[in-house]
Amino acid sequence: MTDTTRSTSRTGSPQDKPTHTVVVPNSIDMVSVLGPGDEHLRLIERAFDATVHVRGNRITLTGDSAEVASAERLLDEVVTLVRTGQGVTGETVERIIQMLRTETLERPADVLSLNILSNRGRTIRPKTLNQKRYVESIDKHTITFGIGPAGTGKTYLAMAKAVQALQAKEVNRIILSRPAVEAGERLGFLPGTLSEKIDPYLRPLYDALHDMVDPDTIPKLLAAGTIEVAPLAFLRGRSLNDSFIILDEAQNTTPEQMKMFLTRLGFGSRIVVTGDTSQVDLPSGTKSGLRVVEGILDGVEDISFCRLTGTDVVRHRLVGRIVEAYEVFDADNERTGPRKTTQTSTPTTVQKTEGGPR
Repeated sequence: MTDTTRSTSRTGSPQDKPTHTVVVPNSIDMVSVLGPGDEHLRLIERAFDATVHVRGNRITLTGDSAEVASAERLLDEVVTLVRTGQGVTGETVERIIQMLRTETLERPADVLSLNILSNRGRTIRPKTLNQKRYVESIDKHTITFGIGPAGTGKTYLAMAKAVQALQAKEVNRIILSRPAVEAGERLGFLPGTLSEKIDPYLRPLYDALHDMVDPDTIPKLLAAGTIEVAPLAFLRGRSLNDSFIILDEAQNTTPEQMKMFLTRLGFGSRIVVTGDTSQVDLPSGTKSGLRVVEGILDGVEDISFCRLTGTDVVRHRLVGRIVEAYEVFDADNERTGPRKTTQTSTPTTVQKTEGGPR
């Protein structure tokens, strides 16, 4: 807990709502707590059924006891983050509110201050409770499946853990792979050499890598084989020892490809498989290996399945709302069947000519 002091008082008639006063230590910058232009203060007032008044370093909360207690806890978490030198933004405050609403025993400040990797002044850390559990699962299990929608940090956090393991000399190399299947295209249809054909499929992995490793060293690491980036088919027949292996976009593997990949596991290696089962680009009628594998391996020792949802999206705030809307739509369709669209436009008249209808 922080050393923030609090006082509770009831004034007036018994019907009056309780008032709590939070005293922020003088060593804490109030602008960091309240946000630029009181942005954080407005978020607190919108999130909780409480009235907030600020005077100097004293914040007075008035309202329902449970709501005031939650707002008080939020302020405590914000003060803790500020004290440890963490940058607190409006997004940070929203994520703390989200975690408090889940009534978890884990402190939001502990989740948001878990550093995985630092590079060029930038620190990579989980931003949601599920992301923290995902990162912890990678530490505890030999094989971890990270399943969830776009923007939940599945691949990015796996990449950060891979670089961390390499820097700590827990592994000798990182192997990054994806199935070469995207929106109906195939390698043979793309122009250029094999390397040029492969590059579009692996570009997202390169982009994440550039955030975590000095770009000048990446060509050397690739040339030495310390980091290897290859399509899934290139792993067939190999045994991968002392490696951190990431399979991205695993929803586009067939069950046979998934089995082939998992059995590449060698001694001293770790595997992270990421994917989104709602975005399968395989030909119609082809089963997704990611959908099948959970029914086969769920419950097997040292294998973990972590699920992330729309609440874990860490891209633009609107992306999370879009993902949640689609999740509701898909769930509704599963219960009631596909919705029928009604034709409301005025029918057009088709005129026949010598060449038939146009």
